[in-house]
Amino acid sequence: MGSHVHDQPKLTKNQALVLDALAAAEGPLSAYMILDQLREQGFRAPLQVYRALEKLMTIGIVHRLESLNAFVACRRPDCDNHEMIAFAICDDCGQVDEVSDEALAKRLKTIAKDADFGLQRSTVELHGLCRNCQRAAN
Repeated sequence: MGSHVHDQPKLTKNQALVLDALAAAEGPLSAYMILDQLREQGFRAPLQVYRALEKLMTIGIVHRLESLNAFVACRRPDCDNHEMIAFAICDDCGQVDEVSDEALAKRLKTIAKDADFGLQRSTVELHGLCRNCQRAAN
């Protein structure tokens, strides 16, 4: 069991299993990849995974990467306090880093306010090459 489970005692068994699968993963996982990993624990239908993911995202301990249609466990213990989350996604090796930038968060709030839009949260996805893949390319 991952450390996240102990931080969130209200999780159901399915939610805890999905969170542990994501926490142990090297990179983002699709719902079907999670389903394949958890078949032995009694998961039979994608809906079971999606329900667990939905709750984990609502709590703020799992994030969806829209561009990859995949999910990652939050790597930042204070993440649920952030209205803006950014991810640096390597298009070569698939590494995903969760990054925080208060200046960007403030700018996005200003853009939303200027558009008379009530911003609740935003996710920014940066695609490119991580440090290791940049070195390998040179």
